[in-house]
Amino acid sequence: MSTFKLTYKPFGESAILIEWPQKISIAILDDIRNFSLKIKHSRIKYILEINFVYSSLLVIYKSKKINYFDLKKELQFIYNKNLIIKNNLKKNIWEIPVCYDIEFGIDLPFLSLQNKISIEEIISIHSSNYYTVYGIGFLPGFLYLGGLSKKLYLKRRETPRLEVPKGSVAVGGKQTGIYPVISPGGWHIIGKTPISIFNINNKEACLVIPGDKVKFNPISKEEFDQIISEKEVKLKKVD
Repeated sequence: MSTFKLTYKPFGESAILIEWPQKISIAILDDIRNFSLKIKHSRIKYILEINFVYSSLLVIYKSKKINYFDLKKELQFIYNKNLIIKNNLKKNIWEIPVCYDIEFGIDLPFLSLQNKISIEEIISIHSSNYYTVYGIGFLPGFLYLGGLSKKLYLKRRETPRLEVPKGSVAVGGKQTGIYPVISPGGWHIIGKTPISIFNINNKEACLVIPGDKVKFNPISKEEFDQIISEKEVKLKKVD
């Protein structure tokens, strides 16, 4: 049986927000991931979309077809049902090339100064960890990655940039992430990947899903340019 006490509440007129204990935890992430698969497996009518990040899950539904209270009861029943989906344990590790050249890592000097650590150490530490994907958003394909070393913790910029380049790898607070498209952003940019994380034209717009892990692989500026020149470069899965 499930072990977490969940809270359910309306989120607008056509969504239910389900919350677990508010902490970063692999056990919670696995429970949320399993619950989302149980919902899909149960094939409840009128559910449009399921999204989750860190310790919450959002269920979007057709409010004209089913009301909040009836759907809540169905979801509670599914959660408490002793059902384990076999594929839940299948998690991929993705290797993502990153160029930490100062041309791309424009905030490396600031991070080095603030945290009293050399740029070389920043690159070494950031690229040596395996990061857990705790969720996807605020932009389609934006990966929220947990597992950042405390040595790289740095609060977000007081004034967000109006435009962060696509592929920028950044740190913010206790997290690291990748900007999948050009967008405003308040995290500190330390590098850039030549790989597209999100492509709406693909069958699966984003191959990486919550529960997967990400490993950053440092590359030179020359290697970055070479990858960019290639027509189609896909994410590399680590065996």
